[in-house]
Amino acid sequence: MEIIHSSRFYSFFQSDKERCFYIDLGQKTVRLSFCQLLSLRQKIRNIDIEDHFDGDGNKHGFEILALCNKEHLFILNTHEILDLKELLVGAFLVLDMGLSTSSIPQKI
Repeated sequence: MEIIHSSRFYSFFQSDKERCFYIDLGQKTVRLSFCQLLSLRQKIRNIDIEDHFDGDGNKHGFEILALCNKEHLFILNTHEILDLKELLVGAFLVLDMGLSTSSIPQKI
């Protein structure tokens, strides 16, 4: 298992042997397939962070996040949501760079 990206609160790992990904969320490490990872990214993208700063939208500043068909449940505050967004953006950037460099034909 190799670390792909880390942020202030979280770490993102890839296991080539198991063909899956892991996110260390501090209190728990979650195993994700690629489809589950895409679903997580979409859930995080759909969170309106501006509501956390608006007293009417989300006055407590917490989000409830269910992962892997509600197998895992997390309650995250505004800082943790922003950090998770940063982690996923960085992780997908690294994964995308790895795909683009491996698909370039080598000149012999």
